[in-house]
Amino acid sequence: MTAQSAPGWAWLSVAPVVPGSNDLATAFARCFGDEDGQRVLGHLRALTLERTLGPDAPDNALRHLEGQRQLVLAIQTLVARGRAGPISRPPAESVGTLPAESVGTLPAF
Repeated sequence: MTAQSAPGWAWLSVAPVVPGSNDLATAFARCFGDEDGQRVLGHLRALTLERTLGPDAPDNALRHLEGQRQLVLAIQTLVARGRAGPISRPPAESVGTLPAESVGTLPAF
């Protein structure tokens, strides 16, 4: 069972790290790191995240605005990752494994 097919919404909590994304995140941090970049990002936030639509807004307008918000949030996430530096991840072979002493201590579902 993959994380996305797991029951519930837990798979949404961790954003996947794409190979080479540290380079991309660093580029985003450079683009939006100076005064002009912060001004542009502030403008994008004002147009999307800080904007509300009234109760009579059509469905397609709501969906369009949510798509714009998602894009601005993705940009903000990449900028934050680029500023934080490289992400350290455990080796692939250790992901999803438990120490032997903890195997019998997990709650039954």
